[in-house]
Amino acid sequence: MALISFPKDFLWGTATSSYQIEGAAMEDGRGESIWDRFSKTPGKVGDGTNGDVACDHYHRYREDIALMKSLGMQAYRFSVAWPRILPTGRGKVNPKGLDFYNRLVDGLLEAGITPFVTLYHWDLPQTLQDQGGWPRRSTAEAFVEYTEVVARALGDRVKNWITHNEPWCISLLSHEKGLHAPGLKDFRQALAASHHVLLSHGWAVPVIRAASPGAQVGITLNLSPAEPASPSAADYDAFRHHDGYFNRWFLDPLYGRHYPADMIADYIKAGHLPSEGFTVVQPGDLEAIAVDTDFLGVNYYNRAVLRSDKVPEEKNHPRTVHLAPQSEWTEMGWEVHPDSLRKLLTRLHVDYGPRKLYVTENGASFSTPPDAQGRVPDEKRTNFLRDHFLAARKAMDAGAPLAGYFVWSFMDNFEWDRGYLQRFGIVWVDYKTQQRIPKDSALWYRDVIKANGVQVP
Repeated sequence: MALISFPKDFLWGTATSSYQIEGAAMEDGRGESIWDRFSKTPGKVGDGTNGDVACDHYHRYREDIALMKSLGMQAYRFSVAWPRILPTGRGKVNPKGLDFYNRLVDGLLEAGITPFVTLYHWDLPQTLQDQGGWPRRSTAEAFVEYTEVVARALGDRVKNWITHNEPWCISLLSHEKGLHAPGLKDFRQALAASHHVLLSHGWAVPVIRAASPGAQVGITLNLSPAEPASPSAADYDAFRHHDGYFNRWFLDPLYGRHYPADMIADYIKAGHLPSEGFTVVQPGDLEAIAVDTDFLGVNYYNRAVLRSDKVPEEKNHPRTVHLAPQSEWTEMGWEVHPDSLRKLLTRLHVDYGPRKLYVTENGASFSTPPDAQGRVPDEKRTNFLRDHFLAARKAMDAGAPLAGYFVWSFMDNFEWDRGYLQRFGIVWVDYKTQQRIPKDSALWYRDVIKANGVQVP
């Protein structure tokens, strides 16, 4: 066996989000979020469940920190629940909410685990949604108010901040496709939401820096590396549009390139924008969005292979790129393709030049249960992580400034519109008893962290 090693200062961690694990949805002054409302709307969540209890992390965080420490975690990425801090989105602060995150941060630091705080992982206060939500500019203003409260409370100890998790999901998945809260299906509203999320990021970065001197600040995007299914012009156009819709629409303005002109034209042609263009953008907005950041967080799960729907199959070129057999996909129905992570990280380095990159989420859903001895032999997840770690190392060899890796997720949890039907955790959670069992993948990951490298034949 040979050890493929990582730099000495490479950071190994894991990640969660507030609504997915905390529970205590109606305790200690927490307000209602859009996910509380959405998950309790019949037909919105696959198994009819919600996050009222989830993993009960709000009460069991000490146990969870101890478990992270036993597994050698160097860093933990978690999110703050906006309605726990400002129950109606603005105005009066809930001290019990801040106290929970103060205790969590202190516990992590005592355990030698570096906290990475995500300010927004989708649980918008319902009051703000009732006032129009992310399609309205006022929500971006409210986010800055919330950011200042949290950064002032935690900024003396937290030095790594992520403004938003996955703006594509916040805006398009939630406002165009309607699959996530608030469950709208209005493309124009979705595009307005995308702009206000990015704008709130731009406004929040200097606020964080003022409240947390020396902080590292960034944003996390879920990116979809893609390739055309054939060399045909039609497939290349499908690829171009997909890349613009998922990737460039967010990357370009963050790195000072404004919104992609080809996508503006596509959206006007499709009636998603007025003929005048992207009119929600006001003077100074694009400069604010392009604020200098310290890192870019990357969430990667799978790639896309694009086949045009504008040309009949028999008139298109033969496919030259194929997805792997479905037998090799995860239980979410996602292809496993580690090399696309290498390509993605390399592309980001070459095309956008971020100062630093983190893989802020990468993982797989496999529901392997405990065996008779109480062991969880999740070999598929271990293989998934090993192959993706090695792909990331290849990107680093090509110059990508990857500084750390956060496995998604620390433990099984409420998987949004899938409820509890999908298990991404490296720790098994029995939702009835709240027992935690480190899976074989967690024990393997512990060894990777200890060796700061991956053993390969």
